[in-house]
Amino acid sequence: MSAPLDTPRKATATKADKEVLFKGVTLALIGLVILLAPYVARSSSVRDLMTQAALVGWFALVLGIAFGVQYGMRRAKAGRRKP
Repeated sequence: MSAPLDTPRKATATKADKEVLFKGVTLALIGLVILLAPYVARSSSVRDLMTQAALVGWFALVLGIAFGVQYGMRRAKAGRRKP
């Protein structure tokens, strides 16, 4: 007997799911670092610069959370398909 035909598709889907999770975690961490940097920075110039980048930090954080939600939805959808 030959192997099922959808095995490469499952491997591709699993790899894509892992990439979405990686992107989500990375973006969320970048957003958190940018948002928390003004409170940790010792130099006033760095503090001012990071305060001005707060919008970018919020965008990265929200986008990272969105990727995490997308990963969770993909995993839940895959879990329902398994017999």
